[in-house]
Amino acid sequence: MQAVADYSPYLWEGVQVTLALSGGGAVVALVVAVFLGLCAISPIAVLRVGSRVVVEFFRGTSLVVQLFFLFYVFPLFGIDLPGMWCGIIGLGLNYGAYGSEVVRGSLNAVAKVQWESTTALSMSWAMAVRRVIWPQAWGLMLPGLNNLMVMLIKGTAVALLIGLHDLTYWVEVMRKDPDVGLWIAYGVGFLLYYLVALGCSSGLRLLERRAQRRLGLAPSKTRTTRATAEAVA
Repeated sequence: MQAVADYSPYLWEGVQVTLALSGGGAVVALVVAVFLGLCAISPIAVLRVGSRVVVEFFRGTSLVVQLFFLFYVFPLFGIDLPGMWCGIIGLGLNYGAYGSEVVRGSLNAVAKVQWESTTALSMSWAMAVRRVIWPQAWGLMLPGLNNLMVMLIKGTAVALLIGLHDLTYWVEVMRKDPDVGLWIAYGVGFLLYYLVALGCSSGLRLLERRAQRRLGLAPSKTRTTRATAEAVA
């Protein structure tokens, strides 16, 4: 355990890199998911077709190959991105493509009568989505986005392949140290990844419950307390 304590500064450095990749990748993925998801239900055919092509491309190719292309091929065209940015962009584009299907499905899950009501009010498509459809779809898409966020955190481990010293890198360094041992090194890696994923997932679950309460899909604290008091009485 003393050897593990000696590695703690390096493990913390790896956790910071993993958190940076997770946070940056999540921001890019959310922007990509929302944009492609909205294009997928757009009344403009060109946007729908373009969205489908982009989504299928990033879903149908390997994340590792995408990272290698950003890190090794882009410099041949004069675009030399740091490894961190390659990781963030690669993760964001890949998981954003998956997230766009969550966004599209949630928007389509809103009751048809809601769309019809916006037509009756002479709202434009953009205004209808912004004022009526999106607020209802947001609470529906959060569980799926939460799942993708956990997958993205675990996917940051591939950043090791483009030279980033993330958590997986330092776990591998520990594994090769005879003073640490195989099961301790991987056990520490399991625990740290679990804690990072648990923290992010818990935060998104709180956001999910809040969004669903606003839509009346989940009981509020007041109603839950009242129901409990009535049951006791």
